[in-house]
Amino acid sequence: MDDDADLLRTAGLRVTTPRLAVLRATETMPHATADDLVTALAAELPTTSHQAVYGVLAALTGAGLVRRIEPAGSPARYERRTGDNHHHIVCTMCGAIADVDCAVGHAPCLTPSDTHGFAVTTAEVTYWGICDACAAAERVDADVEPVPA
Repeated sequence: MDDDADLLRTAGLRVTTPRLAVLRATETMPHATADDLVTALAAELPTTSHQAVYGVLAALTGAGLVRRIEPAGSPARYERRTGDNHHHIVCTMCGAIADVDCAVGHAPCLTPSDTHGFAVTTAEVTYWGICDACAAAERVDADVEPVPA
């Protein structure tokens, strides 16, 4: 906890119980939604509102301590892994998300064909596919013969 408190202070943020709790939760629950975090914190901080968690997430994201990702068709998700320009793979069936290390070198790890004068600092890639669990479930479903009526 002292490391997280020092992290907050170094980022210029006040050390508060909700901020420490959200930092711990995003460490143990990568790619969690704000609702996931509210649920996870309910026992520790029963009076914490959704709005309070959103406020903490905004502060932590703004300070670069938490990364916000927004896969298409999914609510925003939050993770502690920051600063390395990694990417994500998302299951199109169940929505599971996993980290994928940068394919080529250091950030931004991809070079656009035209920067239009921008200084590119980050490349964000989302891979889409079917996770092992969903693929296995599909195979099991395909093996089950329909029962005649």
